[in-house]
Amino acid sequence: MGSDLIVTGLSAKRGGLTVVRDVSLRCPAGQVTVLLGANGAGKSTLLDAVAGVIPLAGGAVTLDGVAIHRLPRDVRAQRGLSYVEQGRTTFGELTVQENLSVVSDDAAGIETAFTLFPELLPRRAVPAHNLSGGEQQMLVLARSLVRNPGVLMIDEMSQGLAPVIVKRLLPVVVRAAAAGIAVLLVEQFANLALQIGQHAYVMTVGQIVLDGACADLLARPDAVREAYISGHRASA
Repeated sequence: MGSDLIVTGLSAKRGGLTVVRDVSLRCPAGQVTVLLGANGAGKSTLLDAVAGVIPLAGGAVTLDGVAIHRLPRDVRAQRGLSYVEQGRTTFGELTVQENLSVVSDDAAGIETAFTLFPELLPRRAVPAHNLSGGEQQMLVLARSLVRNPGVLMIDEMSQGLAPVIVKRLLPVVVRAAAAGIAVLLVEQFANLALQIGQHAYVMTVGQIVLDGACADLLARPDAVREAYISGHRASA
């Protein structure tokens, strides 16, 4: 069963500079929440702070009403927060099967991963570093899902991938949400992300400047484009 993730007034720093300022957002269980913004807007820093990769400079993060922002990263993960970072990080020398077994000893769950991504089945004995970029991203997603998370945060899943591969991955994200997981999706292909999400937020220079239902934002591309570049709060 998924969990509601709520971020309240979060601020975070990198290199002594405040990169994220007073950001609040909600990711309900069973929905895809989309986070958009230009490069350098602070999206990855926000996710890093929520996951515990970096400390908060202010604000709070709650998971099903329980504050987790003072907990170590591994404890947040144990409580159901899964984070797919940029870069398709795999255990390169380990096979596909071993990459999955590292995070789960549930044989049935691992087989479910191959059901989600049948492309990986004939590659299960292949070292991860020999996979294509698309296959590596499938493996990273599968590895996160076999842990049965309550919340799944995905940072730029499409980075370096062709749109056709992205379209192959997005239905798995939808399926995860349909299973009750709260999904927070950072994605450069805004239109594709908005087509599968329920609610979206747009970040500029470390702040949320626009949010609304994904269907509404899809119908207002000029407003989304303006939010990317203006840095001023827009009405939904």
